[in-house]
Amino acid sequence: MSVVNLTVSEDEAGIRLDRYFRRHYPHLTQGALQKLCRTGQIRVEGKRVDASTRLEPGQSVRVPPIPMAAKPARDVPRPLDDKLVREIQRMVVYQDKHLIVLNKPSGLAVQGGPGITRHVDMMLDGLRENPEDPRPRLVHRIDRDTSGLLLLARTPGVAAKLAAAFRGRDVKKTYWAVVVGRPDPLSGEIDQPLARLGAGPGAITVAADRKDEDAQSARTVYEVLDSAARKFSWLGLSPLTGRTHQLRVHCESLGTPILGDPKYGGATAHPSGFTDQLHLHARELDMPHPAGGRLVVSAELPPHMRETFRALGFTPGTTPPPARKGG
Repeated sequence: MSVVNLTVSEDEAGIRLDRYFRRHYPHLTQGALQKLCRTGQIRVEGKRVDASTRLEPGQSVRVPPIPMAAKPARDVPRPLDDKLVREIQRMVVYQDKHLIVLNKPSGLAVQGGPGITRHVDMMLDGLRENPEDPRPRLVHRIDRDTSGLLLLARTPGVAAKLAAAFRGRDVKKTYWAVVVGRPDPLSGEIDQPLARLGAGPGAITVAADRKDEDAQSARTVYEVLDSAARKFSWLGLSPLTGRTHQLRVHCESLGTPILGDPKYGGATAHPSGFTDQLHLHARELDMPHPAGGRLVVSAELPPHMRETFRALGFTPGTTPPPARKGG
């Protein structure tokens, strides 16, 4: 065994050093990696680094002698029922060699959990173009009851780039919601800190005092796009932060809970005459494409929201096709 120098590939741009080693040396423990960094045996471009250092394409990574382990089994697609393959493929609204964008239906969880046996994550092998391709990775998540756009990366390197864009708030997200009542004023920014109470499926998010040590900053820009006799409104919502259930609690804090919300708004959110489903839809993503330029993707409304829009006289217009600009 001897020292080797690895070159960071384009696909590995932005990846953390510990994840880079997990990919190339999966048997190396986190503790051993940190010790090698601490003693200067692992270096990037000849400089000492720590495990959280993010790498850039073309950089040279010095790797000291590392004992080999048994070669892990090849990542092969899980056996997947043809019905699930067709279901996940019908959700695709955009795809290229870097990423995939889905239009997730309301009621389908993104990942498994207590009592959840059917979810997007279990279907992802149905999106591999070839058996040897990496399994697509979730970049972000939306609530089970929320419909709309869900972003996947085809490779770990792309996942790292897109995750960094979300962390840096370079991704513009637009949601549509039908709420009970009409906010006053008709547009503005909700700056209401939130706190999480409890744990597991029963946990809830609540409005919090700024002095509360558990409070987290939460901001949402909103606009009334249409209303029906002040009884119902169609809102455009753009979260500036990404707290759990942020939009649902922020709409409730305006006195206009989202129609059909099973967790927030109480009886007010469930007037008679409407389907008892959450009326919150991830409508648009405007984001930097990992290969350059920006990608804008929109998602059609789910059936229950289309029905409500027709009943209230709201006209959403046509859904524009995906567009990539620049790059």
